[in-house]
Formats: sequence, C-alpha cells, structure tokens
Amino acid sequence: MDIKSKSKYLFVTWVLLIAYGLSGLFSALGNGSQFMQGDYFESEEYANQMNHFVTLLHVYELNKMTKEEMKKEITVSQEEIEEHRMRYGNLGEQISSIGMQYEGQIQEAIDSGNKAVEEALKKERDAKVADITENFNSDEYVRAKVVKEKEKSIDEFFLKLEEYRHEFLNLEQAYKYYIKDRNTDTVFTNLNLGKNESVSDIMNSKEMYFVQDYTALQNLIAYTGHIENFMPYNDVAEDILRQQNRDFTGQIGLSKQAPDKHFAISNYKEYQKRQMLFIGYLISSIGALIISYFLAKRRPATVFGSFDHLKPFYGRIPLDVRAVILLLTVLFLLLSMTLISEQFVYYHSDIFSSLIELIISLIAAASLLAFGWVQLKFLLDYRKDWLQLKEDARHSLLVKSYHAVLDAFIVKSIGFQLLLILGIVFVMGMLFVAVLAAGGGEIILIAFAFGIISLPIFIIIMRKAGYLNKVLKHTEELAAGHLGADIPVKGKSAIAKHAANINDLRNTVNVSHKEQAKSERLKTELITNVSHDLRTPLTSIITYTELLKTPDLAQEDRDSYIEILDRKSKRLKVLIDDLFEATKMASGNIELHKEKVDLNQLLQQALAEHNEALNQSTLQLRISQPEHPVYAFVDGQKLWRVFDNLIGNILKYALENTRVYISVKEEQNQVVLSFKNITKYELGEDLNELFERFKRGDQSRHTEGSGLGLAIAKSIVDLHDGSLDIEVDGDLFKVTVILEKLN
Repeated sequence: MDIKSKSKYLFVTWVLLIAYGLSGLFSALGNGSQFMQGDYFESEEYANQMNHFVTLLHVYELNKMTKEEMKKEITVSQEEIEEHRMRYGNLGEQISSIGMQYEGQIQEAIDSGNKAVEEALKKERDAKVADITENFNSDEYVRAKVVKEKEKSIDEFFLKLEEYRHEFLNLEQAYKYYIKDRNTDTVFTNLNLGKNESVSDIMNSKEMYFVQDYTALQNLIAYTGHIENFMPYNDVAEDILRQQNRDFTGQIGLSKQAPDKHFAISNYKEYQKRQMLFIGYLISSIGALIISYFLAKRRPATVFGSFDHLKPFYGRIPLDVRAVILLLTVLFLLLSMTLISEQFVYYHSDIFSSLIELIISLIAAASLLAFGWVQLKFLLDYRKDWLQLKEDARHSLLVKSYHAVLDAFIVKSIGFQLLLILGIVFVMGMLFVAVLAAGGGEIILIAFAFGIISLPIFIIIMRKAGYLNKVLKHTEELAAGHLGADIPVKGKSAIAKHAANINDLRNTVNVSHKEQAKSERLKTELITNVSHDLRTPLTSIITYTELLKTPDLAQEDRDSYIEILDRKSKRLKVLIDDLFEATKMASGNIELHKEKVDLNQLLQQALAEHNEALNQSTLQLRISQPEHPVYAFVDGQKLWRVFDNLIGNILKYALENTRVYISVKEEQNQVVLSFKNITKYELGEDLNELFERFKRGDQSRHTEGSGLGLAIAKSIVDLHDGSLDIEVDGDLFKVTVILEKLN
C-alpha cells in the first residue's frame, strides 16, 4: 500500500471516529437530562404517568360523588351573575344586537308576503328581548339560568367519566394503592390483604418496582383532569370537588405482579434498555474521541493529509460564498449528529434496519466533517496572510455588489437617472407583454405612448453622450501633457461638474509645473549650500592636519592649529547634527514625550541659555508674559529647541542697537508666542523659502548657523499640531508660534 493511500485511509478513519465521538456528545446534550438524572422513577416520563393515574384515582375513587350530590353542591356567586348578565354587553347593546339579527329575516318575510313567518320571527325576537330585559331586572332569574348551565356542565362531566373509566381500570392493573382519609378514616385500596397481612407486606421493594408516598402527590393534580390527554378539564366539577377539602395519606406503588405487556411496565423496562444503551454509547463516543486525539497527535501529517492541490480551485470561489458553504456544512453536520444520537437512543425494533440507518448517517456525518475540515483548514491559512484575506474580502460577491450600487450613486443625479430610465423600460416592457398576453388589442396605443416617452429621453441621452465625449477628449489631451484651454462648462449636471473639476485639475497641474521648477531650483541651491557649508570646515580640518605633520613645529603653532581643528570639527558636527535632525523631522520619524509644561518657564530657560550673548549684544530685549503659568501638553525638550533656535536667529540676524520683542499671550484655547526684531539683512525674496533647508537671511552666508534653524523649529511645532508663521513688514521680522493651551 503506497503512502498516499495509507494517508487517505487514516484520514477516513479519523473523521469517522470524530463523527462518532461528536454524535455521542450531542446525545449527552440532548438526552443527558433524561438518562443521567437517575433511574426511571425520577424521570419526567414516570412523573407524568403517575400524575395521570392519581388524577383518575381522585375522580373515580377518592372524591367520588353521584351526579345528584354534585348538583346539590352548585353555588352561584354575585360575580357569576354579573358576568352572565353582561356577557354580550349592556342592556341597550344586547337589545340592539337582537334587533339587527332579526331585521333582515323579518324584512325578507314582509317582502315575500309570508305573514305567518313574519309574526313568528317577531314573536321570537320579542321573547329574546324580554328574556334579556328580565336578566337586568332580577338576580334570581339570572341565578336560575347559571344553575342550569352548571348542571349541564356536570352532566357532560359524568358522560366523560364513563368514556375514561376503561383507562383508569387499565392503569389500576399496574398501580397498587392504599390511601386513607385522615378526617373520616375511610380507606381506599385495591390491595388484596389477607387476615394476617399488613400494608407493608405488599408495599415494599420486593413486591413493587417503586413505592411513592401519596401526601406529596395530592398537591400536584387537578381533580377533574391533569391535562387534556388525561381527561377534559371541567371547571364546575373541579370547584365542587375541591370544596370537599379532603386530606389523604397513603402510598402508591408500581406492582411487579403487573403483566409485562402493560404499558406502564413496558415503559419502565424500555427506559432501562435505553438508559444502558445511552451510557454505553456515551462511553464509546468518548473513547472514539480519545483514540482520534492520539491518532492525530502521533501521526498528524498522515491523519490530516494534504489538500493543497484543492486550494487553487477553492481560492477561485468568492470569500462570502465560501463562508456560506462552510455554514451550511456545519448546519447539516449538526443535523446529522442529532440524527445519529437519536438513532442510538430511540432504536427500531428491527435491529438490522436501525444498523443500516446508523451506518448511513455516520458516513454522511463523516463526509460533512471532512468537507468542513478541509474548508476550515484553508480558511485558517489566512492567519499567515492577512493581506490575502483583505484582498479576497474585497473581491467577495457582497462587497462587489455593495460597491456596484455605491458606484452607481457616486453622482446621485446619474444614479437616479439610470434608475428612472431602467424603471421606464421595465414598466413599458411589462405593459407590452401584458397587452400581448391579453390579445394585443391595445398594442398601437402602447407603441404610441412608448414613442412619446422614449423619444425625448433618447434625445436627452444623445446630447449628454456628446457632451461627455468632449469632456473625455479634453481629459485625454490633459493626460498626454497638453494643457490647452478650459473645457466649456454647460449647465449644472454631473458632467458639467466633472468638466469644472478637470479645469481645476488643469490649473493645478499648471501650478504644479511651476512648483516643480521652483523645487528644482531650490534643490540646486541646497546642493550648492550643503557643499559650501560642509566643505569649508572640512577643508580647514584637512589643511591644519597636514600642518600638524610638519617636523619641528613650534608648540605655540601646534596649540593654535589644534584649537582651530577643534573649532572646525565642532562646527562640522553642528552642521551634520542639524542636517540629520532636520531629515528626521521632515520624515516624521521622531517620538514626542509630551507632558504638562509651563511655557513661561520654558521660555525663561531658553533666554537664560543665551543670557551672556544677549548681555554682550547691543540689542534691547522686551519680554511680555502673563504673571500666572501658561500650560501646554508638549515635549518640553523639543519645544525648548524651537525657542533656542528662534532666539539664536535673533542674535545672528537682528540689527544692532534695536529693540527685540518677545511676548506670550492667551487667546481662548490657544497660546500665541511672538518673536519680533529688525533684520540686519534685506529680505526681499519669497519668505516661504526661509523654511527651506540651508536657507538663510544673509545670502552671503557670513554667519555661523547651519541654515536649518527655522526648518527644524517649524517641523517641531507641526509635530505638536501647532503652527509657526513668518511675517515681514519692511525690515520688521516676526515669527508667531501658536500652540493648544492645556486648561
């Protein structure tokens, strides 16, 4: 036997074991409460049977009354009189109803000229009216009628007693009872006690299958019928029998002397067989699950098999269809499991037929289980490829249908127009078919109406199609790079809006070309500036390194060269660090550590860092801050860098002997910080370029800055969802930073 065949046989064996084991668990869920609670006498089946017998025992023996005795016990309450009187409404409503009942019949007799029938109907109507009127005049009159109704109900009760007496006699063959009335000491029994025998000699486990105390049973039954299957309920007899207030004690037992064919005994023995079969079935199913577990654990590759050759075919099925197939497989599997469990417990008398049905159901369940297992295995493969799951979900029938409907109504006017046109075509087509089915007599009229409606629609559609073609032609030219002139916008239709959007796109492309040219220019400047700023300190480092190699170099010169090398290397480090930080800021690849920060205090710390430089400069600093703390949820270290850069720019680029204004203001939920100074250099070009990397106010590049200060500052503020703006009014240079205030 080759490996593939062996693998298939092991897989078939495994699914059969799983199917059998699961069916046993289903049987435990469905029948466990019936067979696991104890013996037959603790089951609901026996309780119902016992209640049946006790109900009949009450009626035929314990509360036995003659028909005349029961009728003497009839009572009528005032509530019953009122209920009978008002059963069909008040007096006026009942008289009106009677009149309406006879009105048509009397009129028919008058029209036919039958005087005798007319008089008889009127006499009958008047008698009923008089009877209803007397109901509302006399309680005794109503009481007598209610008594008659109850006597009739009692007569019906005794007729039913005779019909059900055979059932009581049949049950009495299996059940033995010894019951005593505590009030009168009257004994009711069907035991054949000898002279020297007592009740305990018969009511014991030797003579009875089960003995039950009667005291608990008498509170659970109705006196005239427990349920409809035992005996029809009679409320009149029930009330009379309950008023007897009898108190019984004693025992009832299921006799071992009863015939084996009696249904009470056969039910008991049948239950025992089914209980043993259920327990054996449950144990064997658990064993099957254990075997399948060890089989799968020891040889998983062989048991689970390889179904990869089916995956390409399965993958072509839409994802939602696969889900529906899997759901149906599970539902049918559950149904087959239920059938198997029921076949085990409720088997046929024909063992061969039961076995055949069981094998067929087991094979069906195993096939469904194998089919479901393969589907589940393929679906679980998505755990390793979530992107494929998303892709398959996008191509499912449900998503495609949903998007198709949405796409049709992206432009609502087009969607509704399409819906209207299809609706008209559908209605006209249905009318045409209906006319043909009816014989075609009105086909000319339908054709004329169709022409009147369809011709204007056809003309409108053709005009829309022509305009759409023009728009598409302009779009093709735009895609080819020929901007050309704007498309004429006609009306307010969806196509006109599309034409306007294409015009906006053309203008955007035009602006983009200009921006691209500007970007190329800035890129060239960037390369030039980077090369210049990095090459200058690097050249100095190389030069003085070579000088240090000079033999017999004086110590004074050596120290001077080392000092220059130190200064130029630090300068180079600052340039590289700023370039690296600006790159990180632009890419957003930086982590903020936000906390509650007092912006007043943070600004003072930044100013303190430059305190010496400010004191040595000729600038006059004017600071305006609120006296109370102004809090914001920010990264204090990063924001300190913003203040440091802005103050550093002021020191580098502010005109000597001028005033510098720094202020902090609160405006609603925002904090506004402004830095104003008079510039040393003329700023005549585009101010937005100051945010570009390596862009300085002094184009001669005599300052020591890297040219990245504003770019880094703006990136930090942007990361805080704030804004940093520049304004220039002549030589007045102003930077405004706006952040969200923390209340």
